[in-house]
Amino acid sequence: MPPSQEEIWDQETARNYDSPGTGRFAPEVIDPTVSRLTALANGGPVLEFAIGTGRVAVPLAQRGVPVTGIELSRPMIEQLRTKVDEDTIPVTVGDMATTTVPGTFRLVYLVDNTISNLLTQAEQVTCFRNAARHLAPGGRFVIELWVPELRKLPPGQQAMVCNTESGYIGLDTYDPVRQHVVSHHFRFGEGREAHLFRSPHRYIWPAELDLMAELAGFELESRHADWTGGEFTAESPSHVSVYRLPG
Repeated sequence: MPPSQEEIWDQETARNYDSPGTGRFAPEVIDPTVSRLTALANGGPVLEFAIGTGRVAVPLAQRGVPVTGIELSRPMIEQLRTKVDEDTIPVTVGDMATTTVPGTFRLVYLVDNTISNLLTQAEQVTCFRNAARHLAPGGRFVIELWVPELRKLPPGQQAMVCNTESGYIGLDTYDPVRQHVVSHHFRFGEGREAHLFRSPHRYIWPAELDLMAELAGFELESRHADWTGGEFTAESPSHVSVYRLPG
C-alpha cells in the first residue's frame, strides 16, 4: 500500500524539497510560470492549491500579485514560513479538494502535476468544483500536468525508467486499470547507500481533464505545451491548461 500524502510530505521531504537556482527552482522554469500566472491574474488575487514551500507563490507575490494558499503538509508550510510571513502569503491547512478559504479570486492554479496527488477520479472532480467555488464569474483555473506515457510501456511490462542523471534514477510503476502510477526516485552517491522517495499518483488524460472541468462548470480556454505558450501536440510530454468560468 502506498504511503499517505501526510507521510510523503513530512519534515524530511520539506527540508530537502527546495533546490534554489536549479531543477524546478531554476530561473528558466520559474520565470515563464510566474509571468504567465501574473498575466492571467490581471491584477486580481490568486489562490494556489497545494502551495508547498512557495516555489511559485513567493516570486509571484514579489511581483505584487496577492497570493493565498491551501496546503495539506504542515512541514511544507513551515518551510514556506522561512521565506515569507502569514501576512504576505496566508495559508490554510487542508486538502485541495475540499478546503475553502475566505474571499473570491481571479485565478486558482495547480502546478507541477499536483492534481494527480488525488488518487481517485471523484476527488479530482471535487478539486475542480472547489476551484470553481473560489472564483469570481469569468475566473480561471490553471493546471500544469504531465501526459501519461503509456505508449512507452511494452505489453506485460509494469515499470519504466522515466529519468536518469548523475546520482539519480527515476522509475515509474503503472497500474493501468486504476490509472495509478507510483514514482520511485532513487538518489545515490559514490558509496553503497541510496535514498528512496516514493509518490503515488492518478494520471489523467487531457480529454478526461476537460470532462472534469465541464462537470464543474468550466470551459477550456487554452492548452499549451508549456508556460511560454508552445504548441501542444501529440508528442508533448506535459501541458498547461487554462479553464474559465462563464462571465
